Amino acid sequence: MKITTKINLLTTAWLVVILLIMNIVVFFSFTKSTVNMEQDILFEKAREIIQKGQQDHSVELSPELLKFYLTNHSFIRTVSENSTVINQVSNDPHLVKIKPEFSKKKKVKLRKIREKQVLVIRMPVKVNNQVVETLEIGELLTGFETRKDILLSILIFCSLVSILLSLLGGRWLSRVIMHPIKNMVTTMKEIEESGVPKKVLIQTETRDELQGMTVTFNHMIDRLRENIEKQNQFVSDASHELKTPLTVIRSYSNLLRRRGIKNEEITLDAIDTIYAEATKMQKMIETLLDLASVEKEQTLDMKQTDLVLIFEQIVKQLQQVYKRELVLHYDQTPIMIQVDELKMKQVLIILLDNAIKYSTNKIEVTVEKKQEDVIIKVKDYGIGIPKEDLAHIFERFYRVDKARSRATGGTGLGLSIAQTIVRQHKGEIFIKSEEEQGTEVVIHLPVSSIN
Repeated sequence: MKITTKINLLTTAWLVVILLIMNIVVFFSFTKSTVNMEQDILFEKAREIIQKGQQDHSVELSPELLKFYLTNHSFIRTVSENSTVINQVSNDPHLVKIKPEFSKKKKVKLRKIREKQVLVIRMPVKVNNQVVETLEIGELLTGFETRKDILLSILIFCSLVSILLSLLGGRWLSRVIMHPIKNMVTTMKEIEESGVPKKVLIQTETRDELQGMTVTFNHMIDRLRENIEKQNQFVSDASHELKTPLTVIRSYSNLLRRRGIKNEEITLDAIDTIYAEATKMQKMIETLLDLASVEKEQTLDMKQTDLVLIFEQIVKQLQQVYKRELVLHYDQTPIMIQVDELKMKQVLIILLDNAIKYSTNKIEVTVEKKQEDVIIKVKDYGIGIPKEDLAHIFERFYRVDKARSRATGGTGLGLSIAQTIVRQHKGEIFIKSEEEQGTEVVIHLPVSSIN
């Protein structure tokens, strides 16, 4: 069943329920108020009759007095203590068939005679504070039945008209509501058929939830396009980066086939070059796998970690390997923070590896805690980065000087991996650099970092 049909049926069903409840309330309220009004009139008539009889100083209410107050389709009678009729007047022989009843209290009853409502009231008649008889007045509610039938007809007619208008209005309203959803479904089908992300056209500004859904969908499409472009660029860059060493390997392999067997110098040179290019390819593939692994992992192994302790370990290890001057500064110890320890070690190794490659002087690592943040700085005094390249430094495969990167074995992926890890920790990473002055990488991490 279509949503438009569901909306139409549900709104109509809800309206029917509301109308039914309202009609019942109106009908029974009208019935009760009308009966109460007729009842008040009859009791007022009974009081007048009793007062008139008391003024005449008669023990019993005379038939002449009762007849004076008789109206069409009614009866008036007095009833003794043994429930027998004392005096009675009537102009409808069917009404007198109602059984008389003696009562010491006021009573009201509705009786049915020939499918018509008869209102009967009973009021005690007192002499010297003693109830001597009961005055009964009964009246056929002819006007009441007519008014009730008219009201019922009006309620039914109005309800049917309301239901019809509800069906038409619900149909129109459901079309208005479903229009942007239909556009979105159509766009999704086009995307499915063509495989090309496409936005939903917003024709009018409604500023409601449906427009919000459409805007969110369009933002999602923008993100999807951006990711597809990045993916295509990534594949293109990776293919290009892998193509170069493969070309070199193929060229030297051909050289070996043609001349290497007879020339030992060419053979050794070709083997060294092939080995170097294969090593470079292996390193690049490992880096690509690291990047894919970092981006794929959504859950970090977060735990309280002393950054000073793990940074001291890394600095000491790299000093021994590269024989370089690495200095660690910190304003207090320990500096505890909620992080993934292995990932944070990977970030520092990437930054120190870059600093070692592109500088010859000392490298400084600083860790300090300020209010709710921990600030990490890695500063070198090397060749620096040109200002025009700083905006692209975190892009995959981006390298400031490709010739220099080949000499140092860089892949252009390290900073991208570091940025991804820092962002997973809800942190930020910045780079400050001047040519021939050096480079400083600054990381801000929240103390209670959450994955």
